[in-house]
Amino acid sequence: MRKKERYEKVIGWFQENMPVAETELHYNNPFELLIAVILSAQCTDKRVNMITPPLYHDFPTPEALAATTPEVVFEYIHSVSYPNNKAKHLVGMAQMLVKEFNSEVPDTLEELIKLPGVGRKTANVIQSVVFNKAAMAVDTHVFRVSHRIGLVDDTHTTPFSVEKELMKHIPKKLVSIAHHWLILHGRYTCQARTPKCDNCGLQLMCKYFQEAKIK
Repeated sequence: MRKKERYEKVIGWFQENMPVAETELHYNNPFELLIAVILSAQCTDKRVNMITPPLYHDFPTPEALAATTPEVVFEYIHSVSYPNNKAKHLVGMAQMLVKEFNSEVPDTLEELIKLPGVGRKTANVIQSVVFNKAAMAVDTHVFRVSHRIGLVDDTHTTPFSVEKELMKHIPKKLVSIAHHWLILHGRYTCQARTPKCDNCGLQLMCKYFQEAKIK
């Protein structure tokens, strides 16, 4: 199957079977989403959603979070992965928002990645979810699913190279939702250790399934 045809079929399937796809992180405003995405690195959304309500309540603004210490924040987030680093990042992020961005979450990649704890993936999530920009955040799910289905080949060995390849072939207006399609498909169907191929509607267009069938 040619790449163009594979993309068209995969996109068509998702449009029909997953017309609504959005982040599973809970948030009420851009600042809260930024906190949640920083916390979600190498951690489940479910865990993040469990711990963020008290954090959001007690530190509702960048000013409030900037005025506290990593040690205080640690007590709220100690059950997530890498809580020491993330506590420092959250306080540093809030302080930079106050000092350099008038307490507003910026909307460009260049500005977002200046913030402590914000890499390209996190910045792309914020651009996509908050500002509805055509930005493709490549996490472990997107990376895995893209390779398995055959949207990218084995020469794309880094998240950035996968991002560029997906952006080349997915229509700009669909990039934002496509990010969630791939994440949710990886989270619930195309899982890392035991992909649920028998229950997957993408079998006919999936490179991984077709190759496994031949073996």
